[in-house]
Amino acid sequence: MYLGLDVDIHKLKAEKLRKRKNEAGGDLDSLNTDYKKLRLSIRTVGLGKTSEQW
Repeated sequence: MYLGLDVDIHKLKAEKLRKRKNEAGGDLDSLNTDYKKLRLSIRTVGLGKTSEQW
């Protein structure tokens, strides 16, 4: 009986970890997309230049 409960607890923990991992992966993808858009905007506007390049 205890073994069955232990297995169920481990399954729930594993499921929670997978869910959190998927959420973190989605957050990372979103951050990467935002970073790429920001870098493109900076390049387009010309704010990435050093004072010597101006």
